[in-house]
Amino acid sequence: MPVAKLAINGGEKLRQTPFGSWPLVDEATVDAVTDVLRSARWNRRRDGTRTREFEQQYARYHDCEYGLCVSSGTAALEVAVRAAGVEIGDEVIVPPYSFMATASAPLQAGAVPVFVDIDPETYNLNPALVEDHITEKTRAIFAVHFGGLPADMDAINAIARKHNLLVLEDCAHAHGGRHAQGKLGSLGDAAGWSFQASKNLTSGEGGCVTTNNEDIYKRAVYAHDFWRSHVELEDDIYNDPIDTQFPVLSWNYRMSEIMGAILHSQFGNLEEWAARRHENFTYLASRLAEIEGLANVRVDPYVKRNALHIFIFKYINAEAFAGAPRELVAKAVAAEGVPCSIGYVRPLHKHPLFQDALHGALRSGFPLTSHYYGREMDYRKVECPEAERLCREESLWIGQPAFLGTKEDMDDIADAFVKVQENAAELRSLAVVN
Repeated sequence: MPVAKLAINGGEKLRQTPFGSWPLVDEATVDAVTDVLRSARWNRRRDGTRTREFEQQYARYHDCEYGLCVSSGTAALEVAVRAAGVEIGDEVIVPPYSFMATASAPLQAGAVPVFVDIDPETYNLNPALVEDHITEKTRAIFAVHFGGLPADMDAINAIARKHNLLVLEDCAHAHGGRHAQGKLGSLGDAAGWSFQASKNLTSGEGGCVTTNNEDIYKRAVYAHDFWRSHVELEDDIYNDPIDTQFPVLSWNYRMSEIMGAILHSQFGNLEEWAARRHENFTYLASRLAEIEGLANVRVDPYVKRNALHIFIFKYINAEAFAGAPRELVAKAVAAEGVPCSIGYVRPLHKHPLFQDALHGALRSGFPLTSHYYGREMDYRKVECPEAERLCREESLWIGQPAFLGTKEDMDDIADAFVKVQENAAELRSLAVVN
């Protein structure tokens, strides 16, 4: 029998050393956390300063006047939706290719997500389809910068202005990303960010809301914390007597000072990391463009920096890999030491939460059956063919820790695909066996 060349079949791996670990822990971060622990000021309300300092820095870095740290990225989206003014019975336009929190945030506010398909060339919301889904109930558009690639904010904002709608940015992947019109997170009415363990800036968990609208900021403070005395504003409404401090239904979504200390310490690296990720994105895209059967997402002229949380590209021609299915190619590349996956296996509207909305996870029917809504929404009838197709057969992902590496690391990623392709006959025989 011939000697196996592919690692998935027992051959030698192309890359023997793993890509860089994540998160990156330095002594400054250890010292920052130790200082907070020793201070016994673990809650920002007890004279804590690190979280407040970080959220101000982070907002300014993204050209925003206001920043508010919260306990998670999901919490950030929920707070942003509530603070922007989305209410029970409203509709929010959402792309189906995103993490569930993009759709669950409107639900938590009593609003109804309306799924609008993606642009198959960018994997972001397709603005050309949005107006066909606008109704008298539409209140906002969620622009997701998926993978860190800026969405078409010019077109989205133009539609929003025309129809008097809010624009909310899902910036969970977008740390340091830039659009021709400005930095991501500053281009809509409010934005939600994530600092979860895999994100480009992390404290293990955590999130942030950014905005340039003072009223939205104030409502965000109300929404994220029953007690608001840690925030100082000119009208001093957050230092009211205790019997007037609960004017609205709120959550306890505060960030701890320990998380704030980590972010405050790590923040100084963000610009360097973001620039390196974009540089590696550009180089790897040029290498993958040379490999038959693969294609890159389109990078429009308005993209000035891809934040690159996920390198997303396309498997467009199985025949270039001897007919091997995408899943097998991804596994073969991963076996060579490259962190490759197929990404999401279904778009948001195909999850049980929506497919069985009136009998499953949303068995109460709210908000779909609310008299405030007053319309029919059957997610079983929703079709987003591009998102469904790319989940089924096209998308490939490589995660962000690899992109703080070197040009040689990017070559290893591309070379792993070249190796798999050059040994496609071996891969094909493996597919037959399985």
